[in-house]
Amino acid sequence: MSLVQSGHRGLSGLRVIALAVASALLLAACAGAPQLSPSEQPLSKEALMLLGSKGMQSDAPIFVRIFKEESELEVWKARDDGRFYHYKTYPICNWSGELGPKLKQGDKQAPEGFYSVSQKQMNPNSSFHVAFNLGYPNTYDKAHSRTGNFLMVHGKCRSAGCYAMTDALIEEIYALAREAFRGGQERFEVHAYPFRMTETNLKRHRKHKWFGFWRTLKHGYDHFEAHRIPPNVAVCERRYVVNVAWPKAQRLNPEGRCPYFRRPSIEPFVPQPFEEQIAFKEIKAAGPKMRTVARSGAPMLVPYGLGFKQSTANQSSASSNPLSALGFN
Repeated sequence: MSLVQSGHRGLSGLRVIALAVASALLLAACAGAPQLSPSEQPLSKEALMLLGSKGMQSDAPIFVRIFKEESELEVWKARDDGRFYHYKTYPICNWSGELGPKLKQGDKQAPEGFYSVSQKQMNPNSSFHVAFNLGYPNTYDKAHSRTGNFLMVHGKCRSAGCYAMTDALIEEIYALAREAFRGGQERFEVHAYPFRMTETNLKRHRKHKWFGFWRTLKHGYDHFEAHRIPPNVAVCERRYVVNVAWPKAQRLNPEGRCPYFRRPSIEPFVPQPFEEQIAFKEIKAAGPKMRTVARSGAPMLVPYGLGFKQSTANQSSASSNPLSALGFN
């Protein structure tokens, strides 16, 4: 063997050793790097791209709607025109109880009604991955002496009165809420419905014992459908009153007589012609639905999302910035 060959082999060996040492150092550095908690996971590249394609800022205000019968949760985001646009519909992996509101501790009913979530209600350390508290019982629930607590939207796909998502989906929903709070939103509204509040669906449930309550909830549903702005909701005479304003100094009695309300005049939502697709296109996330309610009322498993087709037998028939005037900043 020549000296040149010997020297070349020596250099190759040194390179191998150097590469091995560098790899070991890199692995050690990665192992020692702090891992982000589920509550601090950034929005994915795909989520950010969807926000951008819809003209939405990641820290813009959000609004959430929940539909039991369809096992769906919608996230809406505000845009610069002050209206809320559909961001994404998520499958609810599991929920417990039946159609109808929660009445008492231990009935395992998931709530229905108009709820509000502040930053204090966000739970980054939930034993169900991450969660946010719906705020049950709200003022209306308390006026009806309803009991219960810790009613959440959370992960783990297990429910005893909550709305349970898969871990991956609740992380994204939680991140959207987290960024909205960081952008200045003080609280976001959650409207929880038994089903999509169309006249067809209400007619289908006209003999249900909660039909009268649901007709009241429909006022909130119809207001948002028409205006794309979550309505102000008050409680007096032990009932919800939708799209009202009153002097801030006036304290409402949930069980007392309703005072004189002013109903803000809001222009109906009409998208610009070139933005109709953004305004009305619905994006659905992939994921399981462990239950839905068929027309017979019997719960059943319905897979949902990419790679699945939902059974049609179980689908329901289906100006100036106005946010400033209603307290959205």
